[in-house]
Amino acid sequence: MTHARTLQRVQTSRLDTAYREAGDPDAPTLVLVHGNVSSSVFFEDLMDRRSDTHHLLAPDFRGYGDSQRLPIDATRGLRDLSDDLAAFLEALGADAPVDLLGWSVGGGVLLQFALDHPQWVRRLVLEAPMSPYGFGGTTGEEGRPDTDDFAGSGGGTANPEFCAALADGDRGGDGATSPLATLRGFYVKPEFSLTEEAEQRYLDGMLATSVGDDVYPGDTTTSPHWPHVAPGQSGMNNAISPKYCDLSGFADLGDDAPPVLWVRGAEDQIVANTSVFDLAFLGSLGVVPGWPGAQECPPQPMIAQLRAVLAATGRQTEILYEDCGHSPHLEHPERFAEDVRAFLA
Repeated sequence: MTHARTLQRVQTSRLDTAYREAGDPDAPTLVLVHGNVSSSVFFEDLMDRRSDTHHLLAPDFRGYGDSQRLPIDATRGLRDLSDDLAAFLEALGADAPVDLLGWSVGGGVLLQFALDHPQWVRRLVLEAPMSPYGFGGTTGEEGRPDTDDFAGSGGGTANPEFCAALADGDRGGDGATSPLATLRGFYVKPEFSLTEEAEQRYLDGMLATSVGDDVYPGDTTTSPHWPHVAPGQSGMNNAISPKYCDLSGFADLGDDAPPVLWVRGAEDQIVANTSVFDLAFLGSLGVVPGWPGAQECPPQPMIAQLRAVLAATGRQTEILYEDCGHSPHLEHPERFAEDVRAFLA
């Protein structure tokens, strides 16, 4: 017997958390962790596809979706979100360990979760996950910082026009930096067409993001180094700055590391060795003026960095989806659901 998907709330020891739930509570639990500027609504179709085999739980981050708005302490990296997830599972009385799936930033949260709360983790599915060295400001497989203040990462790297449109609840798709245009052009491969109904649901999830210094994108500081912005101390984009976020300890788990399925799209423009959200790569294209060159500020090799960390454990399986952008679960839903089922089985 399966159970229909519902939207619920639970008061944890840390915050009031909204979450989506589906499937039989007696079935194995699979926890779904969303990415930046999104919410658990992005997992609704996947939950419907896997509710016959799993008990599915998809919480919203603090300040995202329908969860309580609380500040993200970026100086802890992703630990606020990792600790929130542990408190969520404890509040629901879940039986440890569980399987977990993280998309984009959610993948980084799960790597942190595996380091901080290993007793909860059985297996991990990482879908288009971020680099273990955060977003921006590093080079080399080992994540060397480009500058001593991690310039080129943090809250100041977010497009201010996008942030303003997000705060205004802009539902139009005309502007190149509107939330809808970003969904169509970057969350999925540009040629991929979501249904109008799905677009509106996902747009709802994006617009539910709390905009400001406390949540998204976070505060910022100036830097003497190009591109003259450096991370502040609060908010999501600072939490994923390499100044505070270093998940490379996952490599040291060795045989104690959980098995990992890594699924990514070949045409992902967000998490890539040439990410169009990396100011260093945009500088190399001449989009952001004043780039000092590849010697001082090379594009971040995000894929190479993650592969090096995961390969150190010897417990990873990598699957590349051709003709796919940043969201395999949206762009190839049947294949993705089956790959997840097979891995977890």
